[in-house]
Amino acid sequence: MSRIGKKPIAIPEGVDVQFKNGILTVKGPMGELNRQFKDDISISVSEGVINLEPNRTKKIRRAKEISSLWGTYASHINNMLKGVIKEFSKVLVIEGVGFRAAKEGSNLVLNIGFSHPVRAVIPPSIDLKVEKNTITISGPDKEQVGTFAAKIRDFKKPEPYKGKGIRYQNEVVRHKAGKKAAASTV
Repeated sequence: MSRIGKKPIAIPEGVDVQFKNGILTVKGPMGELNRQFKDDISISVSEGVINLEPNRTKKIRRAKEISSLWGTYASHINNMLKGVIKEFSKVLVIEGVGFRAAKEGSNLVLNIGFSHPVRAVIPPSIDLKVEKNTITISGPDKEQVGTFAAKIRDFKKPEPYKGKGIRYQNEVVRHKAGKKAAASTV
């Protein structure tokens, strides 16, 4: 039994929720989100509340998988409701001499120590702001914001000796002692 899935999900004011043919549509002040769900969990939208129930007509062998989906679907729906009210955001920090970022149209151009600039196409539902050495990624879809931030971070992860690279704003990078420091302590 899922503790998260059992709880009814309250629909905030100003948000319209519809469920048809396995697709949940959430409309709010920050935009519209759609997500397709399997029929393993029955989703019912009544006045001001969304209820989820596992579909018990499936085979016993899949009962654990269905129970796992129950809480996952509830979390996805909660994130959709939060995203159309207040956007999710991630902040990336670029550290390194000569490392910089710029937004050119619908592309993010990164100069991060390679022989060529690295380009990333910005998805249409994501807002991106570049200020000095910080990149702010925001949008209503939590999954898309996190995936795009992780993709940018993967271009140049922070290295442990000088900390150069792209990291999340509150990420702590553990520094290692270099060869010279290790040799002088012996």
